[in-house]
Amino acid sequence: MPMSNVCEVLTLADICAYLKERDNYVVLTHTNPDGDTLGSAYGLKLGLKKLGKRVQVVCCDEIPHKYDYFIDDSECDFVPETVVAVDVADIKLLGDLYERFEGRIDLNIDHHVSNTHYANRLYLDADAAACAECVYEILDELGIEFDRDIANALYTGLSTDTGCFKYGNVTDRTHRIAAKLYRIGVDASEINRIMFDTKSKSRVQMEMMVLNSAEFHFEDRCMVMAITLDVQRKTGCSRSDMEGVPPMSRSVEGVLAGVTLKENREGEFKISLRTYAPLDASAICGKLGGGGHKAAAGCTVIGSLEEAKSAILAAVKEALEELDAGSDIT
Repeated sequence: MPMSNVCEVLTLADICAYLKERDNYVVLTHTNPDGDTLGSAYGLKLGLKKLGKRVQVVCCDEIPHKYDYFIDDSECDFVPETVVAVDVADIKLLGDLYERFEGRIDLNIDHHVSNTHYANRLYLDADAAACAECVYEILDELGIEFDRDIANALYTGLSTDTGCFKYGNVTDRTHRIAAKLYRIGVDASEINRIMFDTKSKSRVQMEMMVLNSAEFHFEDRCMVMAITLDVQRKTGCSRSDMEGVPPMSRSVEGVLAGVTLKENREGEFKISLRTYAPLDASAICGKLGGGGHKAAAGCTVIGSLEEAKSAILAAVKEALEELDAGSDIT
């Protein structure tokens, strides 16, 4: 039976008490899973198992093989009792699992300021650089004995959501947690090699095509890249290959807003926006029904490439005009 849509905001002590009381967990990740949602989900799974809990991670999409080094595929037969979503700011980000779990999310652990409070209970730390920081704090408060597998999962979340610790969301807490994971024995150099220094041939070919067709707008302060279905077919790139492309869009000197449009299916584009201060990516994407963080956000637009491009460019233009007029948009 679906529960009430009233969301109870939990403290760290609250969530730890709740997790101790419950069992038979289903942990959900967002669609097109990245290092943070997967690292957080499996870090939580491995930690809760140490408390004797039964846990299963569920994702609507295939998990890329590059994450195999921390994926725990062990299964146990149980009737799901507690549904937890990690790093999922909006229930629609569950993809094909949305209808199955609508109204049934018991707990949401997240770090996005744009969280829609869709779950029955929410543990939100908008100051955390990654959801993996939240999970670390929870497991530490629970008194879990961290091992290398948990460390590898959580470090993956930390490193991928911070661009290998170079983004503006990194804090002293991020480094302190990473240091603790190092002491546990995390395979940091190998993880960084896999996540940041390894590309498939298809990925390189895709980058070449995307960069060759890139556009610049608003006095070169906005760069737009498009990964159309045609590009995906010609290069044979996988979903995993397309991870990490959005940051490229703001790597050009002078660019304040980097836009990446990825065609999920014909007539549907996932837009990823990366910005530099004082532009607020979450506020810009919010105008199109999306959200995220100040420097990284996203939304989905239904329509042709030109329609999707026009929609996000109009929102970026408005933000830049406010900036030029001296408005405080931070």
